[in-house]
Amino acid sequence: MGAIKLNTEIPGPKSRAIVARKDATVSDSYDLHTQAVIQEGHGSTFTDVDGNVFLDFGTGVGPNIIGHSHPRVVEAVVDQARRFSHTDFAVVPYESFVKLSERIIRMMGGGDMRVALFNSGAEAVENAIKIAKAGTGRHGVLTFDRAFHGRTLLAMSLTSKNDPYKKGFGPFAPEVYRMPFPYPYHSADPATAGAEALAAIEQAFITTVDPETVAAAIIEPIQGEGGFVVPTPDFLSGLKELCGKHGILLITDEVQSGTGRTGRFLASEHFGVVGDLVILAKGLGSGYPISAVVGSPELMNLGSSRLGGTYVGNPVACAAACATLAVIEEEGLMERAADIERTVTKFWEDASSDFPEIGDIRGIGAMMAVEFVTDPATKEPNVDLVNAILAEANQRGLIVLKCGIMGNVIRHLVPLTISDPELEEGLEILVDCARTLR
Repeated sequence: MGAIKLNTEIPGPKSRAIVARKDATVSDSYDLHTQAVIQEGHGSTFTDVDGNVFLDFGTGVGPNIIGHSHPRVVEAVVDQARRFSHTDFAVVPYESFVKLSERIIRMMGGGDMRVALFNSGAEAVENAIKIAKAGTGRHGVLTFDRAFHGRTLLAMSLTSKNDPYKKGFGPFAPEVYRMPFPYPYHSADPATAGAEALAAIEQAFITTVDPETVAAAIIEPIQGEGGFVVPTPDFLSGLKELCGKHGILLITDEVQSGTGRTGRFLASEHFGVVGDLVILAKGLGSGYPISAVVGSPELMNLGSSRLGGTYVGNPVACAAACATLAVIEEEGLMERAADIERTVTKFWEDASSDFPEIGDIRGIGAMMAVEFVTDPATKEPNVDLVNAILAEANQRGLIVLKCGIMGNVIRHLVPLTISDPELEEGLEILVDCARTLR
């Protein structure tokens, strides 16, 4: 028997009743991917209020990197909550804030670094930009095509996609300049896509923005919401060199790609680059709200009360994050990411031999995606097929998400703890849905 067990239609009657209550009380801005209401989750599966068991390939858009309710995380959270749940670190400090900072530095390779903890990826993005501006005395920021950095004002200004993230929410933060990010699948020559993007950035320093006024370039080493786009091998190192030439700090946004998801603690390590400032969130806390900005003492030590917030580095979230990183490190889960990559790649490559709508299979580790097109020659996005696959997979008990500017990319954000049978069961459903609906 597989992991999925369905005993009602999806959604079941209890779920439908709760969603009806939601419609009467909650802003309709929360677009439900599934209307199956969770009751409890363990590992790679969750059970809804009607008793249906689903496989979860979405992991809450990434945070459940070691699965739902990992016992070590639950134990750490309960223990911390029993002792105290809040003080504000700046008012009454606590050790877990320090322990988490120490572990992050060690997992990043050690050295003289400093950590600032926050609540969310967007909050960390905002603070990383503040730190960069303070450290350089400059005000400009470079961002990239298809970027997603969050929904707060500056983070939204950095984000590329207009609808739904930015539409009607302007005016946006000033002095934000958008630069090209290589997209090998959609390039005339994938091998030169990185070099062409770097050349375009250098040209922009002549035509668009004076590099001497730019504080930082913020970039996802592997793009998340933008389509799980993996840049050419030369791009990040070339960007780091170009930024260094002009005194521009490189901020790597590892919110979705970091904490071991790609098989390295930071995705940027695959390209031989570590940012001057590094942002972590999502998988850091197993769903408990926590994020981090990491950098050198020269950048991070801004002086008394320059960074902070009432809830930053909450002790319960710190305990969850310490336990999460311990599990990732001690259970060899970064090595597991390579196994997941091989399995996902093989399933889709086997399917693609007679399936021209599968345009591109890409990713690193447990951050994999498949892009669907209407025609392999034109590479026109096949949004309808992706929407149909996701809806049918949901009916079969599998939660999977899409991404990409046009929404034609299926992303696989499986937990690193997923078993081989669970992974294969979900992939078989996805491939069968795709074949059935094409």
